[in-house]
Amino acid sequence: MSAFKRLTRRDFIATSSRAAAAAVLVPSFTRQPDPPFHISLAQWSLHRALQAGEMDNLDFARVAREDFGIEAIEYVNQFFMDRARDRAYLAEMNQRAADHGVYQHLIMCDGEGRLGDPDLARRLRAVENHYKWIDAAAELGCATIRVNAGSQGSYEEQARLAADGLRRLCEYGEAMGINVIVENHGGLSSNGQWLAHVMDLVDHPRCGTLPDFGNFNISNTERYDIYQGVSELMPYAKAVSAKSHDFDDNGNETEKDYRRLMRIVVDAGFDSWVGVEYEGERLSEYDGIMATKRLLEAVRDEMIAEG
Repeated sequence: MSAFKRLTRRDFIATSSRAAAAAVLVPSFTRQPDPPFHISLAQWSLHRALQAGEMDNLDFARVAREDFGIEAIEYVNQFFMDRARDRAYLAEMNQRAADHGVYQHLIMCDGEGRLGDPDLARRLRAVENHYKWIDAAAELGCATIRVNAGSQGSYEEQARLAADGLRRLCEYGEAMGINVIVENHGGLSSNGQWLAHVMDLVDHPRCGTLPDFGNFNISNTERYDIYQGVSELMPYAKAVSAKSHDFDDNGNETEKDYRRLMRIVVDAGFDSWVGVEYEGERLSEYDGIMATKRLLEAVRDEMIAEG
């Protein structure tokens, strides 16, 4: 169970009544418009510090809030790989998040096998390997786990196999109230048209995508158009990864047009969490995260001003 307090019906009614009364007393000109999207922090942005032992997974919620002023986080399973079933450890993660008012949004899952493996036994094993992360996500109060759609074979064979594994996993996720989303993450998954086709084959309300602004390399020699890919994946998106690498003197990302990308995101009707995921080398992890956050905030402010 999440460490966040669950409101009783009486609490909810009382809180709602106070909020309604306050709304009557506050002049309309003081109300702020709802933001077109919210900003979260992907743990991979700090992978060098975590891998070097300079930071511990349990400190992530505090660092997100105190160092970056971010209130929602996205875990990477490799940083607590052996703790998925450790309820005391998960309880400590919950407590740290609650202490700092941080929402634990999702877990990015790798290293658990190919959900589209052509071998049925290995495919089923991969599905079952992900069960513990769905359980952990539910324990942490997350909404979602992010998985990969690795497979082998022809274009259509891989789509069919990936859809089979994803559908099986979504059925487990449905019972736990957890979404299963796929990132464009190499191979055919970085082909937006292919991954959208997989979503249509899965046809499950718990299944979706996590469009990543930087992962459209299908192979070492083939790159999918980033703007086309994001456009194709947004109708299925339940989270977005604002991948960044470097910035110019004006604070703009040097490899991609964030304003164009975020317009695609918002025009698709998405108004949830957009994750800061800095993966550059020139700036420090701290500076890269802050540069990405500032750019997203600038784009968001422009959108609000535009109405």
